[in-house]
Amino acid sequence: MSSSNATQVTSTRPAQRDAGTARRVRLSDIARDLGVSTATISKVVNDRTDVAEDTRRRVKDALAAAGYRKPNAGQTTDSAPLIDVIFERLDNVWGLEVMIGVEQEVRERRLGVVITESGDRGGSPAAWLDAVIARNPLGAIIVTSDLSEADTERLAAHGIPIVLLDPSGDPNPSAASIRADNWSGGLTATRHLITLGHRKIGIITGPMDMMCSRARLDGYRAAIEEANIPFDPSLCIEGEFKMASGLECAKQLLDRPDQPTAIFACNDLMAMGVYEAARVLRLRIPEDLSVVGFDDVQTAALMGPPLTTVHQPIREMSVEAVRMLLAMREGRHRPGGTIIPTSFIVRGSTAAPGAE
Repeated sequence: MSSSNATQVTSTRPAQRDAGTARRVRLSDIARDLGVSTATISKVVNDRTDVAEDTRRRVKDALAAAGYRKPNAGQTTDSAPLIDVIFERLDNVWGLEVMIGVEQEVRERRLGVVITESGDRGGSPAAWLDAVIARNPLGAIIVTSDLSEADTERLAAHGIPIVLLDPSGDPNPSAASIRADNWSGGLTATRHLITLGHRKIGIITGPMDMMCSRARLDGYRAAIEEANIPFDPSLCIEGEFKMASGLECAKQLLDRPDQPTAIFACNDLMAMGVYEAARVLRLRIPEDLSVVGFDDVQTAALMGPPLTTVHQPIREMSVEAVRMLLAMREGRHRPGGTIIPTSFIVRGSTAAPGAE
């Protein structure tokens, strides 16, 4: 595999030079001005053929008008027949569902997959980013995380497109991203419990610096307000999308004289923790406590009782991420986000309050 060739665009106009050093130009600025993606700018700079002729001409005209040039012209590289999938941590069944979807799609296209753990959100991406660039894949799928503008540009400069799958933040509108309709999922889950007769409904959110967590909480609040139930912030506890977190948060919610009759856990792993808390406290599900999850991972239907949950089409989202990535390589995908609808799966973990 040949090594990647970094692309920088520099100004040749004397008025924009500082002590003889060419000024580095932001690919995103040019892309924004022209209304195209940063990856498209990079393709033109790298003389790639998969760009519409009209777009290529507009990009070249803009670069020429600005007096920009590409250093090390003439050096080209071929991408490896690989797709990189970058997780913060691959330690749960949600990640397994993602990989099942990715593998399903790449197998049909005879492509390889490389899985990388980037570490906790907020950490430095340098190590894994260097590795991705060295592999020079067809593209990268960034799972439940975000990239800084500088890191996005760095990948784009090497002609490596990216798709954000379930991004943690609010990505640039021009970024390629796929997410589930988290707000509607939270609304539907809470409405279900209200329809059953529950009025004191606890919620265990994910980390509140993640947009999916905020959206699911907003859906919960919308359903509560729709039913004219006073919002009680003490019934809202921030979790970490892990089983142990669900256990500890559920104990807090249930260790009160006016304990909730239902808990909406904002992912299935935390719902498993709620089940364990109920077992420890000798509460029966659903007779004493109704539980709703979110994701519908494989194990949700196998819990005792089977878990009522919001079905997030994780595999379908992963398949679409691969297709979107390859469409970007071919210049067929317009930048922007895609929101996939959720559905609601009623199983045995919910019932009317005090049902026997």
